[in-house]
Amino acid sequence: MAKEKKSITTAEAGQKGGATTSRKYGPEFYQEIGQKGGEAVSEKYGPEFYQKIGQKGGRAVSEKYGPDFYHKIGTMGGHKVRDLIKKAKESSEG
Repeated sequence: MAKEKKSITTAEAGQKGGATTSRKYGPEFYQEIGQKGGEAVSEKYGPEFYQKIGQKGGRAVSEKYGPDFYHKIGTMGGHKVRDLIKKAKESSEG
C-alpha cells in the first residue's frame, strides 16, 4: 500500500519553513536580516520614504480610531511614566 501525501496550504508551508529557519538560526538571524533590509530601504528611498509611510499610517489610525484614541493612549502613557518615576524615587530612598 502506498502512502498518500497530505497536501498543505501555502500558509502552512510558510509556517513550517519559518519554524525550521527559526530553530536553525535563532532570533539573531532575524535581527540581522531586518537591519540589513532597513538599511537597504533607507539607502534606496531616503528619509522622505519613512516620512510618507509614517504619515499614511497616522492617517489610517486616526480614521480608524478617531481623536479620542490619541487622548486615551496619551493618558495611559503619562500614567505609566508617573508610576515609573514614583517607583524609581521609592527605590532610591529605601
